[in-house]
Amino acid sequence: QVQVAESGGGLVQPGGSLRVSCAVSGRTVSSSNMGWFRQAPGKERELVAARRRNGATDYGDSVKGRFTVSRDNGKNTLDLQMNTLDPEDTAVSYCALTLGSPIRSLLSRAAPYEYWGQGTQVTVSS
Repeated sequence: QVQVAESGGGLVQPGGSLRVSCAVSGRTVSSSNMGWFRQAPGKERELVAARRRNGATDYGDSVKGRFTVSRDNGKNTLDLQMNTLDPEDTAVSYCALTLGSPIRSLLSRAAPYEYWGQGTQVTVSS
């Protein structure tokens, strides 16, 4: 079965950088539509970045220009590079995967994704 697992979260100072990784088993990242989401206390889960199997990417408005999502096909991971971090970025980050092929715009919502990791905590604080 498909499994998704995040790693790499931690504590970072404002302005710093952090890279989190999503490892997938039972399915190749290269053939999957996937996304990174995050959820902060008191807020709804929001899109961070989505990547389609054809390489097209979309980013949430709050992270555009700061975060970059990329595939590592050799390691079968989807990685998220987070730069210029702000305390507002503090959240649990989740990786998600869908076996389906929804239209691109729907990948910005959580509903289409069937498989989710347990989350990794990203804390931005001085």
